[in-house]
Amino acid sequence: MKFGVVLFPGSNCDHDAYYAVQANLGEDAALIWHESEDLSGLDAVLLPGGFSYGDYLRPGAIARFSPVVTAVKKFARSGGLVIGICNGFQVLVESGLLPGALIRNRNLRFVCKTVHIKVVTSDSPFTNASKTNQPLAIPIAHGDGCYYADKMTLRQLENEDRVAFRYCDTVNRVVEEANPNGSLDNIAGILNEERNVLGMMPHPERASDSAMGSTDGLVVFQSMKATLMGTAR
Repeated sequence: MKFGVVLFPGSNCDHDAYYAVQANLGEDAALIWHESEDLSGLDAVLLPGGFSYGDYLRPGAIARFSPVVTAVKKFARSGGLVIGICNGFQVLVESGLLPGALIRNRNLRFVCKTVHIKVVTSDSPFTNASKTNQPLAIPIAHGDGCYYADKMTLRQLENEDRVAFRYCDTVNRVVEEANPNGSLDNIAGILNEERNVLGMMPHPERASDSAMGSTDGLVVFQSMKATLMGTAR
C-alpha cells in the first residue's frame, strides 16, 4: 500500500509523517507537491502539520485553493482515507471536508507540549486498532487549535459517534483542566459523515517511535493499515 504525504509551502511536519509511515509502519510513502492534481496509486492521503502558505489570512485558508486539495476532496469523496494533522486539520475544515472551525487558542499563545487524549470511538478507519476510552500521550504544537462549532454541529458529531479523540488528564478524565486550547467539548479530533476523513490537532507522527518517548500515536497509522488490508476488527 502507499501513503501520500502532501507538501505545501510552509509544511514542516511532512518528513516526520513520511518517516512514521515508512520506518515505523513499514509501508511505502510519497511526498505530493501542492500543485499536483494526480493522486493515482495512493491508498491514503496525509495532510501534515506546519504553516501552509505562511498561515496568511488564517491557517489553511489559502491551502484550500491549491490544486492538490481539489484532488484530495475528490479522493475523499470516492472513499479514500484522508487524515489531516494540526495544520492539515485546519485545511480540512477550511475546505469543507470537515465541519466547524479552528480558532486561536483561548490563551492566545502557541502551545507546544505532550498532552493526553482518549479514544472516544474505535469504530473508524483511524482508531480500529485501539480500544474505546484508551488513553494516548501525544504532542501538540499549535496556536490555532481551539475547535469551535455551533450547537447543532456538536450535537450531530456526538449523536453520530464522530468525535474521535478528546483531551483528558493523566487518569483519563475529560476535564477542563486538561483542555490545552479551549476546544469545545475537549474535542481533539473528528470524523466526517462517511468516517473516511479524520482531522486531529495532536501529532501522532511525533509519537510513533520509541526514540521520541512514546509510540502511542502509531495506533492511528496501524488502524489505517488494518483498514486498507481488510483486517480491521
